[in-house]
Amino acid sequence: MTQSPDNPRASLLDAALSAAERGWHVFPLRPDTKRPALHGEATCPRTGPCVSGHAKWEQRATLDPDRIRAAWSTDAFNVGIATGPSGLLVVDLDVPKDKGTSDAPDGATTFKALCERVGQPVPDTYRVRTASGGEHLYFTAPTGIRLANTAGSLGALVDTRAWGGYVVGSGSITAQGAYEVIAPIPVTELPAWLLVTLRAPAPSRPAPSIAPARNASRCAQVALERESAGVAAAVEGQREATLFKSARAMGRFVAWGDIPRHEVEEAFQVAGESAGLKPHECRSTLRSALDWSIRTARPREAA
Repeated sequence: MTQSPDNPRASLLDAALSAAERGWHVFPLRPDTKRPALHGEATCPRTGPCVSGHAKWEQRATLDPDRIRAAWSTDAFNVGIATGPSGLLVVDLDVPKDKGTSDAPDGATTFKALCERVGQPVPDTYRVRTASGGEHLYFTAPTGIRLANTAGSLGALVDTRAWGGYVVGSGSITAQGAYEVIAPIPVTELPAWLLVTLRAPAPSRPAPSIAPARNASRCAQVALERESAGVAAAVEGQREATLFKSARAMGRFVAWGDIPRHEVEEAFQVAGESAGLKPHECRSTLRSALDWSIRTARPREAA
């Protein structure tokens, strides 16, 4: 779907409603971006969908056309599709960041080679071209199996989105360009060989080498070692949440002056990348969690 330059809000509303009609749970993304437009836990009003506690974007994604119209009536939001609740697994075939000069194969080439190795054709299914020039291949996820996201485990620049993940829907537009359907055919079931590949146990990772904090109190050092170990051991689908929780737990020690912030960030960056998170994911999560925790930390005597 291509946006109307005269009324982008109406075009995006149509895109959101069309996705919901397919049974795909949608939520708004900030205009011209890929980031959720919903409030975070720190600013949650505890009303509406959050009356029983903060509801994240995956829980608040909806099929309700009235809720969709109400949300998209306020701004030209892009369309986020929560893959898990939608019963989808989307294979994200990315392109090298410096695609103009890099000799590295793109995700589509890597995925084609993977298909050839297992003696299968590249699956024919609903496809969306992303703003960066990559592709999203949509598949119906198998019932009774809760698949999580993957990042590079199938191959370089080949990620998957399932429970805990989302994709930008067609009709959305960012500074890089538009998301457009390039294969408007039915979504097919996830191939059995790909399901087996995704469910194969990940190779064990060596424990990360984390240098002791140089300027920390003993209590803060012990806490950092414990929290970092938990992050490094987090399983797929829980890694970012574990990092966020652990970073928030350490924020009070930073606020109290028991440990420098940069030492906490260095330790968690190592642990998060060891667990399989991308460097920018670690940095973004750490910044958000530590900023909130330091800002809201109670005095030591009141903790």
